[in-house]
Amino acid sequence: MRKIFLLLLFGCFFLFNSGNLLFAQTKEQNILVGSLCFDSKISFENSSKIFLDEKNNWNEKRKSPFLAAALSLALPGAGEFYSESYIKSTVFIAIEAAAITVGLIYDKKGDNQTIFFQNFADANWSVERYARWTIKNANLINSKIDPAQYQLFNANGKVNWNELNRLESDLGSYYSHRLPRKGDQQYYELIGKYPQFNVGWNDFGDENTPFKYGDPLTKNFLYYSKERGKANDFYNIAAKAVVVVVVNHIFSAIDAAWSASRFNKNLELRASIQKFDERFRTVYYPQLNLQYRF
Repeated sequence: MRKIFLLLLFGCFFLFNSGNLLFAQTKEQNILVGSLCFDSKISFENSSKIFLDEKNNWNEKRKSPFLAAALSLALPGAGEFYSESYIKSTVFIAIEAAAITVGLIYDKKGDNQTIFFQNFADANWSVERYARWTIKNANLINSKIDPAQYQLFNANGKVNWNELNRLESDLGSYYSHRLPRKGDQQYYELIGKYPQFNVGWNDFGDENTPFKYGDPLTKNFLYYSKERGKANDFYNIAAKAVVVVVVNHIFSAIDAAWSASRFNKNLELRASIQKFDERFRTVYYPQLNLQYRF
């Protein structure tokens, strides 16, 4: 009897260790053996590893909406490229390049046109001619004006600008503006904009030539006004290009943040292990959920 008991005890010990050895070998080789208990444990460990690996990979691929927005705010399209929205990235970069190119081209055109019309004005409009006509016709414009009270010219023949501006103010509504100093941006604008400065153009005549509001303007006045208008048009286009650049930065930043958020939601991989208790044993079933959102 004692021998039989020892044989049974030895047999149980052998079977127990053989089972553990088999489980260890199958776990190492990732091979199922047909035993529900062993196979459940193997599946649980392998599935857990897959879940953790997939979860880590998913977290590493997540995009930061804040970083995407910051990138596109600095350079439109950069945040979209980071979020792997390559088509939109190309579109925003193309808009940026086109707007900057247009802005630079038309700003340069405006500068060249400004130089042109200013040179034309310097060659064909004279403040001395304007001042002589004004003082000569001051009493006709406003009968209360005494021309002798105004010293428009210095001893060297140059115009006394302060006296000229004082006379323009005293003449009243006929002279609606005061002539700015030569070289000032307003100087070049006003002489081709308001009829009171028509008398300063070299194709007008002299101080004895009559002129009043409503009379035809000189060809030089009209030509100069047109050429100055071209410069303004060029600058307006350049200014609109700058607006496009600013708006492109803002919209790209907003879109980049949205693209990054959408990237994170496009593919969500969730893995879980379901545990079931069956009487005297616990069985594990691996479960893998794949969700794709459009």
